Amino acid sequence: MENVDSLCARMAARVAQLSGDKILSKSAVPQVTLMYTTQYHARQPVLYNPGVVILFQGSKVGYLGKKTFSYDPHNYLMLTVPLPFECETFGSPEQPMAGIQISIDNLMLQDLLMDMGDEAMAHQRESSTGINSGILDDDILCATERLLDVMDKPLHARVLGPKIIREILFFILTSENGGALQALVNRHTHFSQITKSLRRIEAQYADNLSVEILASEVNMSVSAFHHNFKAVTSTSPLQYLKTYRLHKARMMMIYDGLKASSAALQVGYESASQFSREFKRYFGVTPSDEIARLREGHFGAVAVADASFKAVF
Repeated sequence: MENVDSLCARMAARVAQLSGDKILSKSAVPQVTLMYTTQYHARQPVLYNPGVVILFQGSKVGYLGKKTFSYDPHNYLMLTVPLPFECETFGSPEQPMAGIQISIDNLMLQDLLMDMGDEAMAHQRESSTGINSGILDDDILCATERLLDVMDKPLHARVLGPKIIREILFFILTSENGGALQALVNRHTHFSQITKSLRRIEAQYADNLSVEILASEVNMSVSAFHHNFKAVTSTSPLQYLKTYRLHKARMMMIYDGLKASSAALQVGYESASQFSREFKRYFGVTPSDEIARLREGHFGAVAVADASFKAVF
């Protein structure tokens, strides 16, 4: 195998070619988003969906509570729940940030685990957190190179792409992060119970969801629910719900053209003024200033990420 640094540099150049220098762009392979920027992006709130982020050049730092996660050409990042946190991106014209994000398909994961059988259990280590980093080893890099190679041939991308993604997931399942990935489809752990609550929030974030309701649905006491929820997301249930609503409202204003007051109502706020206060506290600008900034052409990476809630940046 060629030198890892030269391989990563070549794959970064491939991402630049495929992306057309766009910050985020869908690839020809289902489940894969291309990530590319020649700029530094300061620490900003983002919302990540379950997936694996692999960088070939540049780096990113995620901030979740008191924890930090660095991902670069040596370490990938894996999210197993929808997770709002803050992210800082390091890229420049001389050394762009280039990589891919692979969305995790639960059906594909379940099918893979069935094929692995009891061997999958040998690598299981119960996970209690929704974010993990791992070493970007030769196996994953080689598979990722082949994934990039099929992207300019639509038929190859459609047929072979998912098989290569399955291979990448296999390598993660047989690594120290195998248990964290298995937790996505394991229904008999505290992690899976919290994941069920997160899916409820994702589907019904505008409803009047109380901690008592969420806890009772997963057969936990309120105190146990708080403890396990924070272990997975590093935040409280109510703070998570608030953050999720703010991200969704921001997306509605940017992509659906809603005014702040309308977006606030759509995501469950009864008071537009309260929404504006909390929006500014979280994003650092008022809703109107944010929309004005974007209309002036400062279309940031985070805004693009929010567009689909599947692509991340």
